[in-house]
This record gives sequence, C-alpha cells and structure tokens, in this order.
Amino acid sequence: MFVQEALASVYAQTYGNVELIIVDDASTDNSAEVIHAFLRDKKFSHFIALKANLGSCKAFNIALKQARGTFVIDLAADDVLLPTRIEMGVQQLMTRGLSFGVHFSDADIINEAGKHLYFHSDKFPHDSIPQGDIYQAIIERYFICSPTMMFRKELLDALGGYDESLSYEDFDLWVRSSRSWQYCYSPEVLIQRRIVSNSLSKKQFAIRSKHQSSTFSICEKIVTLNKNKAEQRALSNRILYEIRLNLKLLNWKLAMMYFGLWRKNRLMKYAE
Repeated sequence: MFVQEALASVYAQTYGNVELIIVDDASTDNSAEVIHAFLRDKKFSHFIALKANLGSCKAFNIALKQARGTFVIDLAADDVLLPTRIEMGVQQLMTRGLSFGVHFSDADIINEAGKHLYFHSDKFPHDSIPQGDIYQAIIERYFICSPTMMFRKELLDALGGYDESLSYEDFDLWVRSSRSWQYCYSPEVLIQRRIVSNSLSKKQFAIRSKHQSSTFSICEKIVTLNKNKAEQRALSNRILYEIRLNLKLLNWKLAMMYFGLWRKNRLMKYAE
C-alpha cells in the first residue's frame, strides 16, 4: 500500500551514491507488481522476490549479503526517508570516526494517511538522548526510533546480521552492537515513521504476543554481555519490568522464566 512512496523517497535523496536492494517477503497483495513497475527505468536497484515468507530478520539478511556499500539503512515499506537522511548519516559517521557504528535521528510520526501525529522528540526530548557508549542505557530504557538508524555495514557483518531466531530485530541489534560500537544522534527529523494498525510494533504488546519470547532471549544474551555491577543492576530492573508486563499479557510461563533469569543475573559476580 505504501511501498511506492518508500521507494520514491530513496531516489529523492540528496546523496547520490545509493544502491537499493528490495526484498519482497512473499507478500500476498500486489506489492511485487508495484515494485516491478516502479523499478522499470531505475538504475542501481536489485529486486529479490521470495517464494515463501521467511520473516523480517531472514529477509533482511538475504539483502545484506547482496549489499556492497559502506553504510546500510533497513527501510520498511511503510516508512519514508526525508531527502537529506542518507547524506547526513554518512557525514555524521564519517566525521565521528570508525568507532561509531550507528547513526540515528528524530522522526516525524505519521498515520496511514500520511498526516503528522507527533515527533519522536515530543516523547523523548533531544537532551535525554545518550550518545557514544549507550549499552547500559539501551538495557534501561527505550529512546531510539528504530527506522531512523543507519549502520556501518562492517558492524552488521561482524554481528552476522539480524538474529534469525527472533521475531523482531531492533532491541537485539542495539544490545549486541552497542557493546562494541558507539552511537551518534542527530536532532533533525530525517524520516517519517508510519503507524500502521497491523504492524509488528503494534503486535508486540498484544496478549500472549510471541515477541515477548524474543525479548526473553535477548535478556539472556545481556547476562553474558554485562561487564560490571551497574549493567547488572540495569538488567535486574529490566527483568522486573518484563515480569510485570508478561503477567499483564497473561504469559504466566514466561514470567516465571524471567524470574529464574532474574535470580541467575543476581548471582553473577563482577569486579568493583
């Protein structure tokens, strides 16, 4: 429904050296036909039509293997890049240096009709957004609008792309990447994120959502990645939040599993 607008936003970028790789994850609407028609006279594009639905993580990794650029944006078909998004991201990551692997920004949150609802910074003010080493902050709270992210391809390759065992990707990638790479933030609005009624983000907090099992797997990873007591405390607080959430979502078994993980985390020993 929105794919043509998303594609057009890539070709409207002020940064010209762009490779577009599109993966259609066995869509059941007319997306494939729309994409083929749009790309008919376009250069530097690749279209991969999957015969079976593999999920967003596997589909992204297929595209990643084809990518040849230095930087990567994972653009959903619902969202829109504003014209300077790529140029500003490249500029920021090049200026900050090789230790910075991710750039993210403010976003214009829009509805299905494309009308402005609010800015991401209305709920997460610019002065509350951490930069640099954000590993502990990622465990503690949400503050990144995930569609705004630009990655160094080197980072994605080092991590093996998205974890294909998970039902969603962003929290896991934030945790694994921020352990070794720094993040930089721009307060400019560089993307429009569309709120769609049947989106994955909407389903994440539904009763008995499968996404909660993925979050548990990510928290298990955090136990092994933590290096000090401050990070250990951050995870304990996160687990307690997840226990309350899963009780609310009627995920009784998962809530008990989180309690076991909370006890395991409490027993971990770190140097002062």
